[in-house]
Amino acid sequence: MFSAVGLITSKNLHRTAYTATITARRLYALPANAINGAALNKHPKLKQWVEDKAKFFKADNVHVISGTEAENKDLIKILEKSGTIEQLNPKLRPNSFLARTDPKDVARAEDSTFICSKDKKDAGPTNNWVNPSEMRQRLDKLFAGTMRGRTMYVIPYSMGPIGSPISRIGVEVTDSPYVAVSMRIMTRVGQPVLDVLGANGEFVPCVHSIGAPLEAGAKDVPWPCNTKERAIVHFPETREIWSFGSGYGGNSLLGKKCFALRIASVIARDEGWLAEHMLILGITDPKGNKKYIAAAFPSACGKTNLAMLQPTIPGWKVECVGDDIAWMKIGADGTLRAINPENGFFGVAPGTSMKTNPNAMRSIEKNAFFTNVAKTADGDVWWEELSKEPPTGTLTSWLGKPWTAASAKTDGPAAHPNSRFTAPTVQCPIIDPKWNDPEGVPISAIVFGGRRPNLVPLVYEANNWQHGSFIGSAVSSEKTAAAEGDLGVLRHDPFAMLPFCGYNMGDYFGHWLSVGAKAKDASKLPKFFHVNWFRQENGKFLWPGFGENSRVLKWIFQRTNNENVARQTPIGLVPAEGALDTTGLDVKPEVMKKLLEVNPAGWLNEVAALRKYYATFGEALPKGIKAELDALETRLKAASK
Repeated sequence: MFSAVGLITSKNLHRTAYTATITARRLYALPANAINGAALNKHPKLKQWVEDKAKFFKADNVHVISGTEAENKDLIKILEKSGTIEQLNPKLRPNSFLARTDPKDVARAEDSTFICSKDKKDAGPTNNWVNPSEMRQRLDKLFAGTMRGRTMYVIPYSMGPIGSPISRIGVEVTDSPYVAVSMRIMTRVGQPVLDVLGANGEFVPCVHSIGAPLEAGAKDVPWPCNTKERAIVHFPETREIWSFGSGYGGNSLLGKKCFALRIASVIARDEGWLAEHMLILGITDPKGNKKYIAAAFPSACGKTNLAMLQPTIPGWKVECVGDDIAWMKIGADGTLRAINPENGFFGVAPGTSMKTNPNAMRSIEKNAFFTNVAKTADGDVWWEELSKEPPTGTLTSWLGKPWTAASAKTDGPAAHPNSRFTAPTVQCPIIDPKWNDPEGVPISAIVFGGRRPNLVPLVYEANNWQHGSFIGSAVSSEKTAAAEGDLGVLRHDPFAMLPFCGYNMGDYFGHWLSVGAKAKDASKLPKFFHVNWFRQENGKFLWPGFGENSRVLKWIFQRTNNENVARQTPIGLVPAEGALDTTGLDVKPEVMKKLLEVNPAGWLNEVAALRKYYATFGEALPKGIKAELDALETRLKAASK
């Protein structure tokens, strides 16, 4: 006889989640009188979807996330009991926790990430494509019974302020309580989202499983996963996301890269807006004039540092709207307006310190989750470059083993290079007053950047929107630890969107061109810039970076006012001699000259490399991008004579 399984209440939540034993085949219906059940019953399509998934996955229980603090505490108890997380010293780091993943589940899995469009050409050459019907057959096999012995958590969430005309709603089902508590930090979750969804609101269905069903009597592990079968799958036409086998943030927190970029980029293309891998900051000059800047950098190239920058030049102020993702639309006033669709920070820990990013450090003083960092003897966290020297005593490494500075050569780093912190956005001490504004903030400048040890100057400006789009398409950077693969290898990463564009990137370039071309008043559109804090000579950085980058932002600010502080070069406008504020900065004139130089011969080699790269897009490469490359080559040849 089949029996109905209702929703878990807070009283029995931690009793059932990791110790459940299957006693019979069950029908996974949600009774209308259960906690949150009435809310689901208001939306028949959502209710049916949840029931179907719970039945197919053979989830032992179903719990709809309400978003309350009491519920969150119960989930944390589950995670502590299972050994997935441990509480840090509450005197040093209040209400904060540490998780250690499986050593094979530490980063985005780009080789296991798929765009399953109906037509292969719509995925383009930079995405992994599998025929949708073939992929669905694979997913059916992977997900059948995958939640046996576990609870299925239903997470209604909003990307962007709840109810904003720019925001979108998703619903993620997962068998990971770690994902449930993390999504509560990274997005707006729970009953208020269901209230906005109403009876027939649209939502992006998101399915996640760690891929480790628990048979009756089987013992669980602290970080269950299934990396051998890992798959992060997107169906652009039906706006679906399916993720299997990984519990790591970028692969399991499906509101982040999967929805906010891969699926949202397709929605944005169809509706005429932009979903971008960009930070948003507000910058105010000493006279009180304020502008907003959006900037795109490949992962682990300093986005969070820039978003929370502490200026070194007197009288200037920077405030943070968001550190990772921007959704941008041209508003009724003709300006490009942006929202941060996220609700939290998911930052790279190594390299973050009071020296490099004091505001990030203050953002994670409490209510934070840390993943794959080291634990100190007194119960706090530590990672490389957090301090000049490791704390005294023996640390516990991200692998859960004793670690000292003396053992680093044999044991590797104390924290994984892609270890992370997660904390609510509102905890940032320089959070912008309009960070949660449903109308978004007006963008005056769009900045691209990456790690380039040579050739690319400290900063230069595009000639117009089309030229700026070309510069975005030409972004390349040294590979970092945020993705699997060899570090330090130079790779093209257009718009910093290489791993995140949900369709053919050639068409994506064309979409950028069309957004600018359709604008009614080009004078209201933002200017484009490219920065490179990482230029080197003899292995040493020429520019001090970090807070001193405010000097570059000041020049960008001036250029958005059309101030005459630039000189023309073949690649674009660079600061005129003496125009970059270096007051009090120990950078010699010859070094500044090196930082801003444009070498035509070197750039002609860059053009050749770009031609080879653009050829991979075939007919999808827009004529406007090719025209800009041809024009750049012409200018460089003329300058070489």
